[in-house]
Amino acid sequence: MGEGIGNISDLISELVSYAVKAHLIKKDDVIYSTNRLLELFGEAEYRPEQTAKKPRDLHYILEDMTDIAVQNGILENDTITNRDLFDTKIMGLITPPPSVVRKKFMKKYEISPKEATDYYYRFSNATNYIRTDRIKKDIKWVATSPFGELDITINLSKPEKDPRDIANALSAPKSGYPLCLLCAENEGYAGTITHPARQNHRIIPIKLCGQPYFLQYSPYVYYNEHCIVFNKEHTPMKIDEDTFAKLLDFIQAFPHYTIGSNADLPIVGGSILTHDHFQGGCYEFPMVRAAYTKKFKLKGYEDIEAGIINWPLSTIRLRSKNMAKLIKACSMILDKWRKYTDEKAFIYAYTKEDGKKVPHNTITPIARMRDNLYEMDLVLRNNITTEEHPLGVYHPHSEYHHIKKENIGLIEVMGMAILPARLKDELGGLVHIIEQSLNESADDATATQSIQRAVSSDDKLRVHEEWLMELLQKDIGKLRNTNVTDYIRQEVGIVFSHVLENAGVFKQNEDGEAAFNRFIDSL
Repeated sequence: MGEGIGNISDLISELVSYAVKAHLIKKDDVIYSTNRLLELFGEAEYRPEQTAKKPRDLHYILEDMTDIAVQNGILENDTITNRDLFDTKIMGLITPPPSVVRKKFMKKYEISPKEATDYYYRFSNATNYIRTDRIKKDIKWVATSPFGELDITINLSKPEKDPRDIANALSAPKSGYPLCLLCAENEGYAGTITHPARQNHRIIPIKLCGQPYFLQYSPYVYYNEHCIVFNKEHTPMKIDEDTFAKLLDFIQAFPHYTIGSNADLPIVGGSILTHDHFQGGCYEFPMVRAAYTKKFKLKGYEDIEAGIINWPLSTIRLRSKNMAKLIKACSMILDKWRKYTDEKAFIYAYTKEDGKKVPHNTITPIARMRDNLYEMDLVLRNNITTEEHPLGVYHPHSEYHHIKKENIGLIEVMGMAILPARLKDELGGLVHIIEQSLNESADDATATQSIQRAVSSDDKLRVHEEWLMELLQKDIGKLRNTNVTDYIRQEVGIVFSHVLENAGVFKQNEDGEAAFNRFIDSL
């Protein structure tokens, strides 16, 4: 399907035909769109020669067009970043303006919220804003754990930076426009070597508690309809009563979606704390399937269903038909948690640094509609650090950094691991070594020694040696009669469950349960 058509006229014809079929342009727009594309490629003539072929995936058409731009000197540096900037510019010429997209979204919304998001998600894929060809490369599986099934993904969607792009980015002039990747000013922005192009990006205005926000999809969707809801203003993230109200207001408007917020402190927060935003989507995360381990009554909110759920991160779940009361209950728990210290459990609300009071307690909230009830999960977070754990006490511990070192954000809190791309080759390398050694030696001890020698001598795989040796000591015989890839993937899932337990402020043991109960009793 990747064999390209030979000349630019044929490619323009192919792309314009795609745009009509994808409902990006109408038949009345064909000549206009063709001429705009000819201008981009510096072509004065339009002479498509080939008869229509079987429709190709969009990314093949764009690859061929970008190749021609390179050949003709229109695109000087043939790097991934420059190719992305150029093919987005191409798509911008056949992407309808914001007013058209917004009008159609609202028309669909009058039918149903799902009709509107279905349209908008299809549109975001059709414009190549969501690069589906790259997302298909992501590796995904499900692993069993003591907390139910967990979703594991190795993120391959974001291409690695070309060294030439990195060098060019260092010398590129700095710009304060747009202020960040979430600002509304990204809509239609041409992009730079340090900022992705967004000519094919369209955002949908919505109101949350009367305040202006926008809805968009993530260009690197980690799950179905992975959306971002962001403040019109470039204002810092903050978890407070208004946050709970906005999350539930969104759920009221889009009841088929889940929506949540990263916490508002470093380490336990997201990657962009400078711009107020939420993330959600049409997906059932593993967390939603967690059952109550204990129910309790909240003083003053006895009609709200409340309980602790069976989840590695310490989570209180609240359910109610009364949105206003639920917001107040969430706010009360947040206020109590912000100030809560339990030295016995190593929970400190504040420490002093340079004479200043530094806060450590916050919450990762997640909202959904279930059984006709508003449901809110309040995940208790703490970002304190120590000499032993300089990256965070409630952060992936060092023995798991070979799999996951990054912060545990909203998506992972809900039970979906976003693992680094390096693991594709590293885990594949481990599987190859194990299979080869088992085939070459019938003796388990000899095979284990062979595996250890091979792993310890490999600079990239050595980081996994200690973990792998522990697995082989207990399971080397089992591995002879099982699929090694499936086995390694399951064990990666177990590591992820331990990582989530690290992030839990109250541990899954007798002392942890007692400490959690002390906090519940304080409410």
